[in-house]
Amino acid sequence: MSGGARSDFLMVVMFNFFYVLQQQKNLEGYVGFASLPNQVYRKSVKRGFEFTLMVVGESGLGKSTLINSLFLTDLYSAEYPGPSHRIKKTVQVEQSKVLIKEGGVQLLLTIVDTPGFGDAVDNSNCWQPIIDHIDSKFEDYLNSESRVNRRQMPDSRIHCCLYFIAPSGHGLKPLDIEFMKRLHEKVNVIPLIAKADTLTPEECQQFKKQIMREIQEHKIKIYEFPETDDEEENRLVKKIKDKLPLAVVGSNTIIEVNGKRARGRQYPWGVAEVENSDHCDFTILRDMLIRTHMQDLKDVTNNVHYENYRSRKLAAVTYNGVDNNRAKGQLSTKSPLAQMEEERREHVAKMKKMEMEMEQVFEMKVKEKVQKLKDSEAELQRRHEQMKKNLEAQHKELEEKRRVFEEERANWEVLQRQEQQKLEATRTLEKNKKKGKIF
Repeated sequence: MSGGARSDFLMVVMFNFFYVLQQQKNLEGYVGFASLPNQVYRKSVKRGFEFTLMVVGESGLGKSTLINSLFLTDLYSAEYPGPSHRIKKTVQVEQSKVLIKEGGVQLLLTIVDTPGFGDAVDNSNCWQPIIDHIDSKFEDYLNSESRVNRRQMPDSRIHCCLYFIAPSGHGLKPLDIEFMKRLHEKVNVIPLIAKADTLTPEECQQFKKQIMREIQEHKIKIYEFPETDDEEENRLVKKIKDKLPLAVVGSNTIIEVNGKRARGRQYPWGVAEVENSDHCDFTILRDMLIRTHMQDLKDVTNNVHYENYRSRKLAAVTYNGVDNNRAKGQLSTKSPLAQMEEERREHVAKMKKMEMEMEQVFEMKVKEKVQKLKDSEAELQRRHEQMKKNLEAQHKELEEKRRVFEEERANWEVLQRQEQQKLEATRTLEKNKKKGKIF
């Protein structure tokens, strides 16, 4: 191979080598799909977030104060009645909504309160209104999913239930056990020891162990914290589990402790700081509920509790859309196809109703136009008659004037003839007189 051919060959080899390197560089370059999390983040922030929290417990356990302390908002205004004024004979579910904004992120918080729970002498089935409320929210979401237009599906399902336990120190009451057994399959239940500042640290720890022992004995399923591959998150989850049930203290009063301002309660023997982890588990509850596990609470609600409810409802539907439980006197439901057919019939009936209303409006408009035409015709006829009468009157007046004129002219002509005759007679007489003189 000559020197020129060898140099050309080397140039071709080097060109191919650099071309392969360039192709590999292009293959290993930045494509851009790594920005997908940012797109999801921007979309989520723009849409906002929803969270529904239910608080259940006897009156006077500080539920309203704790909620205000958790979200740093005045959800219950000063005009909101106290526990003694809100006691009712039966449980009444009440909702309060507030829009919270923080760092450009907005959260629509819905608090479901249950005043009157456990306050009556006979508390039989006092949990039934709460169960009905939870099921009604599941039913609303299921109906929204079954509709043709599913663009707007507000999530009003209960994502978490904070159950307040009275700080009696004697374990769970039969009402507490029965309530949690009734609702642990429907909602994420998190037990709380209310007003933990009324217990000493030793009493609080003993009370926690007794409560957890009774929960396990009665096979009550409280919220199960998820385990991840992150060791730090697992340590946090283990710390929360070891603290269950969480002993909380709520307060919206700012007091000064050692030169620092903090929220707490002032007692003659000391200060109970709300955000001090040595005094209560408020910070653990707040971090768990808002900062670390809010989305997981929503996911468990959607993937577990709602799916169980949806499966039960759809499994109870027969092929013709009739519930098998109807014969047993229970509530019935409808299949999605039956729901769509019913919506179609409602839409057709609505269209027919609108058509009838439009026809009625059209007929009314036509009648109004016809009546206006008749009124105009009558007015024209009246004007015609009036003009005709006026013309006849003018004609009569002219005829009368003509008659008078004819009479006056006839009289004048008679007078003129008489004058002419007199004049001729006078002339004749004068002629005769002249002739007589001549002769």
